[in-house]
Amino acid sequence: MADPATEVSAKLNVVIALLLHFTTKDAQFNDGKNKTGDLAVYLKKHGLEYDDIAAILDSPIASVRVLVHLKKHPKNKKK
Repeated sequence: MADPATEVSAKLNVVIALLLHFTTKDAQFNDGKNKTGDLAVYLKKHGLEYDDIAAILDSPIASVRVLVHLKKHPKNKKK
């Protein structure tokens, strides 16, 4: 039998993913930026761990780590 806390966590991840899907359709959310990296940074900023963010966004954990890192450390643009 599966751990009840794990089952609840998985169900909450589904609910959060659905809410984020609808949120990204709203042009006022995040200034109309509907990118996975922006959502990953948003969730990380609010205390979620990489494995939870990966489950919510249905992305590999390594990809989520890279997306968050790239968004936190943007490249300096040359003039």
